[in-house]
Amino acid sequence: MIQTVEASLEELRSVAETIKRSVPENAVIFLRGDLAAGKTTLAKALAEVLGYKEAVTSPTFSIQQVYGDRLYHYDLYQCPNEKFMAMGLLESLEEPGWHLVEWGDEALRTMLREYGFDTAVVEITQKEDGGRRYRIETDA
Repeated sequence: MIQTVEASLEELRSVAETIKRSVPENAVIFLRGDLAAGKTTLAKALAEVLGYKEAVTSPTFSIQQVYGDRLYHYDLYQCPNEKFMAMGLLESLEEPGWHLVEWGDEALRTMLREYGFDTAVVEITQKEDGGRRYRIETDA
């Protein structure tokens, strides 16, 4: 299923609520968009909607951040799929909860789907008025 939502930064919570209603509880969610598109900002909004109060930061250098016991955040910008696998991060995707993956490619999504993971993609594009367009694609 594909949904498209347009929102300003102030309306980001409604985008997160739409994702919460649309994506299964235990899924790998690929956050895609250009640099500075708002992937980590969306991750913050998703954490807030899920009730997490702790700070959400980009895992650019650590590759993985864990918030609470059911929200995981990965940044694969400098981590090719082979390195992701070698680091044992594939096994961490088996933990219950949402796994937000920035910069994950379609090859990784295809592999995860073959392994039986539920996946979703949120493609973020910047609009001329400063808002964003969120294209939400789920497996179901």
